[in-house]
Amino acid sequence: MRTHHPTTALDEQRVPVRFKLAAAWTSFMFLYVYVDILAFYKPGVVTDILAGTVWRLDITQTWAITALSLLAIPILMVVLSTILPARASRIANLIAASVQIPFAAFNAVGEFGGSWMYFYCLGVALEVILLILVLRYAWTWPRTRPAATNAAMSASPDRDVVRA
Repeated sequence: MRTHHPTTALDEQRVPVRFKLAAAWTSFMFLYVYVDILAFYKPGVVTDILAGTVWRLDITQTWAITALSLLAIPILMVVLSTILPARASRIANLIAASVQIPFAAFNAVGEFGGSWMYFYCLGVALEVILLILVLRYAWTWPRTRPAATNAAMSASPDRDVVRA
Protein backbone atom coordinates (compact mmCIF):
# COMPACT_ATOMS: atom_id res chain seq x y z
CA MET A 1 0.00 0.00 0.00
CA ARG A 2 1.37 3.38 -0.99
CA THR A 3 1.18 6.32 1.28
CA HIS A 4 0.77 9.66 -0.34
CA HIS A 5 2.98 12.36 1.09
CA PRO A 6 1.82 15.89 0.38
CA THR A 7 4.24 17.86 -1.73
CA THR A 8 5.76 20.79 0.02
CA ALA A 9 6.54 23.98 -1.81
CA LEU A 10 10.16 24.82 -2.31
CA ASP A 11 11.43 27.86 -0.49
CA GLU A 12 11.69 30.66 -3.05
CA GLN A 13 14.48 32.86 -1.79
CA ARG A 14 15.04 36.22 -3.42
CA VAL A 15 18.28 36.36 -5.33
CA PRO A 16 20.06 39.68 -4.78
CA VAL A 17 20.55 41.81 -7.88
CA ARG A 18 24.32 41.73 -7.40
CA PHE A 19 24.34 37.93 -7.66
CA LYS A 20 22.09 37.97 -10.72
CA LEU A 21 24.47 40.41 -12.41
CA ALA A 22 27.57 38.40 -11.49
CA ALA A 23 25.90 35.19 -12.72
CA ALA A 24 24.88 36.80 -16.01
CA TRP A 25 28.42 38.13 -16.60
CA THR A 26 29.90 34.73 -15.71
CA SER A 27 27.55 32.97 -18.14
CA PHE A 28 28.40 35.57 -20.78
CA MET A 29 32.12 34.87 -20.33
CA PHE A 30 31.62 31.10 -20.58
CA LEU A 31 29.72 31.56 -23.84
CA TYR A 32 32.31 33.99 -25.16
CA VAL A 33 35.20 31.64 -24.36
CA TYR A 34 33.47 28.52 -25.69
CA VAL A 35 32.47 30.20 -28.96
CA ASP A 36 36.14 31.12 -29.42
CA ILE A 37 37.34 27.63 -28.50
CA LEU A 38 34.84 25.89 -30.79
CA ALA A 39 35.79 28.29 -33.59
CA PHE A 40 39.26 26.71 -33.61
CA TYR A 41 37.60 23.72 -35.29
CA LYS A 42 36.67 25.84 -38.29
CA PRO A 43 39.00 24.84 -41.11
CA GLY A 44 41.86 27.30 -41.55
CA VAL A 45 41.54 29.14 -38.23
CA VAL A 46 44.47 27.47 -36.49
CA THR A 47 46.58 27.70 -39.66
CA ASP A 48 45.91 31.45 -39.83
CA ILE A 49 46.72 31.91 -36.14
CA LEU A 50 50.00 30.01 -36.57
CA ALA A 51 50.74 32.25 -39.55
CA GLY A 52 50.16 35.28 -37.32
CA THR A 53 46.72 36.53 -38.39
CA VAL A 54 43.27 36.70 -36.85
CA TRP A 55 40.30 38.05 -38.87
CA ARG A 56 42.81 39.31 -41.44
CA LEU A 57 44.56 41.29 -38.69
CA ASP A 58 48.20 40.72 -37.84
CA ILE A 59 48.74 39.27 -34.39
CA THR A 60 50.94 41.85 -32.70
CA GLN A 61 51.43 42.99 -29.15
CA THR A 62 49.09 45.92 -29.89
CA TRP A 63 46.41 43.50 -31.13
CA ALA A 64 46.87 41.32 -28.01
CA ILE A 65 46.69 44.32 -25.64
CA THR A 66 43.54 45.59 -27.38
CA ALA A 67 41.91 42.15 -27.25
CA LEU A 68 42.82 41.71 -23.58
CA SER A 69 41.51 45.18 -22.73
CA LEU A 70 38.18 44.48 -24.42
CA LEU A 71 37.89 41.05 -22.77
CA ALA A 72 38.81 42.48 -19.36
CA ILE A 73 35.57 44.47 -19.26
CA PRO A 74 33.15 41.53 -18.83
CA ILE A 75 35.71 39.59 -16.80
CA LEU A 76 36.01 42.42 -14.28
CA MET A 77 32.25 43.00 -14.26
CA VAL A 78 31.80 39.65 -12.52
CA VAL A 79 33.57 40.96 -9.42
CA LEU A 80 32.68 44.65 -9.81
CA SER A 81 28.97 43.75 -9.80
CA THR A 82 29.39 42.40 -6.29
CA ILE A 83 31.87 44.81 -4.68
CA LEU A 84 31.00 48.27 -5.99
CA PRO A 85 28.47 50.38 -4.11
CA ALA A 86 24.94 49.86 -5.50
CA ARG A 87 24.78 53.09 -7.52
CA ALA A 88 28.27 52.61 -9.01
CA SER A 89 27.54 48.95 -9.77
CA ARG A 90 24.30 49.86 -11.51
CA ILE A 91 26.00 52.51 -13.67
CA ALA A 92 28.99 50.26 -14.46
CA ASN A 93 26.68 47.40 -15.51
CA LEU A 94 24.56 49.65 -17.72
CA ILE A 95 27.64 51.07 -19.45
CA ALA A 96 29.55 47.79 -19.77
CA ALA A 97 26.59 45.84 -21.17
CA SER A 98 25.77 48.66 -23.58
CA VAL A 99 29.37 48.60 -24.88
CA GLN A 100 29.48 44.81 -25.11
CA ILE A 101 26.33 44.43 -27.25
CA PRO A 102 27.79 46.11 -30.36
CA PHE A 103 31.15 44.44 -29.67
CA ALA A 104 29.44 41.02 -29.63
CA ALA A 105 27.57 41.84 -32.84
CA PHE A 106 30.82 42.97 -34.51
CA ASN A 107 32.30 39.53 -33.87
CA ALA A 108 29.64 37.94 -36.08
CA VAL A 109 29.58 40.55 -38.87
CA GLY A 110 32.52 38.99 -40.70
CA GLU A 111 30.76 35.64 -40.79
CA PHE A 112 27.52 36.68 -42.51
CA GLY A 113 27.16 34.54 -45.59
CA GLY A 114 30.02 32.29 -44.47
CA SER A 115 29.81 28.57 -43.89
CA TRP A 116 29.84 29.04 -40.10
CA MET A 117 27.29 31.88 -40.04
CA TYR A 118 24.70 29.94 -37.99
CA PHE A 119 27.26 29.00 -35.34
CA TYR A 120 28.40 32.60 -34.87
CA CYS A 121 24.84 33.98 -34.98
CA LEU A 122 23.74 31.52 -32.29
CA GLY A 123 26.73 32.44 -30.12
CA VAL A 124 26.13 36.17 -30.52
CA ALA A 125 22.38 35.80 -29.94
CA LEU A 126 22.96 33.95 -26.66
CA GLU A 127 25.56 36.53 -25.57
CA VAL A 128 23.21 39.41 -26.39
CA ILE A 129 20.36 37.76 -24.45
CA LEU A 130 22.61 37.63 -21.38
CA LEU A 131 23.67 41.26 -21.91
CA ILE A 132 20.02 42.29 -22.16
CA LEU A 133 19.44 40.50 -18.84
CA VAL A 134 22.31 42.51 -17.35
CA LEU A 135 20.72 45.72 -18.64
CA ARG A 136 17.32 44.70 -17.26
CA TYR A 137 18.67 43.73 -13.83
CA ALA A 138 20.70 46.92 -13.55
CA TRP A 139 17.93 49.17 -14.89
CA THR A 140 15.27 47.71 -12.58
CA TRP A 141 17.53 47.57 -9.51
CA PRO A 142 15.13 47.85 -6.56
CA ARG A 143 15.17 51.08 -4.62
CA THR A 144 14.80 51.24 -0.86
CA ARG A 145 12.45 53.54 0.98
CA PRO A 146 14.10 55.80 3.57
CA ALA A 147 11.95 54.50 6.46
CA ALA A 148 12.39 50.90 5.37
CA THR A 149 16.15 51.34 5.21
CA ASN A 150 16.41 52.35 8.86
CA ALA A 151 14.15 49.52 10.00
CA ALA A 152 16.04 46.99 7.88
CA MET A 153 19.39 48.16 9.22
CA SER A 154 18.31 47.78 12.84
CA ALA A 155 16.92 44.29 12.17
CA SER A 156 19.82 43.13 9.99
CA PRO A 157 21.84 40.23 11.43
CA ASP A 158 24.90 41.57 9.57
CA ARG A 159 24.77 44.90 11.38
CA ASP A 160 27.76 45.53 13.60
CA VAL A 161 26.83 45.99 17.23
CA VAL A 162 28.41 49.02 18.85
CA ARG A 163 29.19 48.44 22.50
CA ALA A 164 30.04 51.13 24.99
